[in-house]
Amino acid sequence: MELSERKLQILQAIVADFIYSAEPVGSRTLSRKYDMGISPATIRNEMSDLEEMGYLSHPHTSAGRVPSDKAYRLYVNQMMNDYEVSAEEKAIITEKLTKNVRELERTVHYAATLLSELTNLASFAITPNRVDNTLKYVNFLPVDERTVVLMIIGQDGKVSSTNIRLEHPYTAENLELMSKVMTHNFKGKTINDILTVDIVKAFENDMFALHDFAQRIAPDFLDTLERLLSVDLYMEGLTNIFSIPEYNDIDKARCFIEMVQQKQQFTEVLINRDNGLIITIGSENAKEYMKDCSLITADYRIDGRLVGKLGVIGPTRMKYGEITSVIKYMTDNISQTFQLKGEEKDE
Repeated sequence: MELSERKLQILQAIVADFIYSAEPVGSRTLSRKYDMGISPATIRNEMSDLEEMGYLSHPHTSAGRVPSDKAYRLYVNQMMNDYEVSAEEKAIITEKLTKNVRELERTVHYAATLLSELTNLASFAITPNRVDNTLKYVNFLPVDERTVVLMIIGQDGKVSSTNIRLEHPYTAENLELMSKVMTHNFKGKTINDILTVDIVKAFENDMFALHDFAQRIAPDFLDTLERLLSVDLYMEGLTNIFSIPEYNDIDKARCFIEMVQQKQQFTEVLINRDNGLIITIGSENAKEYMKDCSLITADYRIDGRLVGKLGVIGPTRMKYGEITSVIKYMTDNISQTFQLKGEEKDE
């Protein structure tokens, strides 16, 4: 049995109506809401065919039908209308993500928060481990006579920092000189390569003060550097699920929260996803515990290089067109913002 134009029209109307109403859709509803030029009886027959073809299911407690994963996939691929992010949403995104930009992680974390607010779903952002990430800058900032903050910045914009307590005081001039020397020695080298270097030996030909300082801070430097290779996962808006009809059942809500809070497993799922704007619906998800969910992810990049992913997870009934447009606009905004910031710093 083939999908005729009439069947496609009815299926599109059912999916669109169910996404916004969360109520099973019946033939009388379609006849009343949509001018299809056919009777409710004809619509019922077509809906029966669509159910037989696997595009609809029929809840026992209702006369209406609901879309299947197969229907959502067809809807996403062929039927959903293009959604233009509103001027108001664009203004909010641009203002919030470019205001007081200090480092990539903070901006990405805030992007996850903003995405949950705009979509009313659980959102996430991830900064994956990039084996080719190189060191861009090392800085030592004095706090008091015996305490400094070590800050290491990767080429991808990721920042790792720690407080170091010193046995002897060092002047601001010493710290500034050490920042410049370490940046000069290691800039452009991959994080993995620097971790194999004998930090103390690298400074044995420098003045005694630098060699002594390198010896004292070497363990902290390596620990801080290693954290640049870690994967950070930010989750926001988990409580949004309590306003979604699919999770009115407290057991379903609890299972959903437990699923996304298994951060290691969820991070692995995200890292192993293809690049680009990717939508997986229900049974398309490889993990059994995600078979009732849809997952949408998109990349954000700096100078064309993949840096991380941003996205949402929720029930299969979601506003795919609106959500994908918002995610795409946000990831483009992050990429453009940090490209501009990088150019300003280089200048």
